[in-house]
Amino acid sequence: MQTNIQWEVTDTFGGEANYSWVKRGTIECRKGEDYSDLAAVRRVKKAIGWNGLRCDVESSCDDIILRPCGMAQVCFITFHTFGNASEGR
Repeated sequence: MQTNIQWEVTDTFGGEANYSWVKRGTIECRKGEDYSDLAAVRRVKKAIGWNGLRCDVESSCDDIILRPCGMAQVCFITFHTFGNASEGR
């Protein structure tokens, strides 16, 4: 099985996603790679240039939301798993 980490960054208005502009990307993980939510957040922050930027993090079982302190932006992180668990056996 393989999981891709997809991210979407947009501006906010009144604290809600505004979508007057949006940037999207995908981080492809290695097949069978296991990673934590913290590792996923670190990879996304590096990809979008938010390394070292303090963020409020909201996490649910399906996705993660990053809200950088002092910026009117938000980043949505989703996980897409595909493939067959029995591959490679």
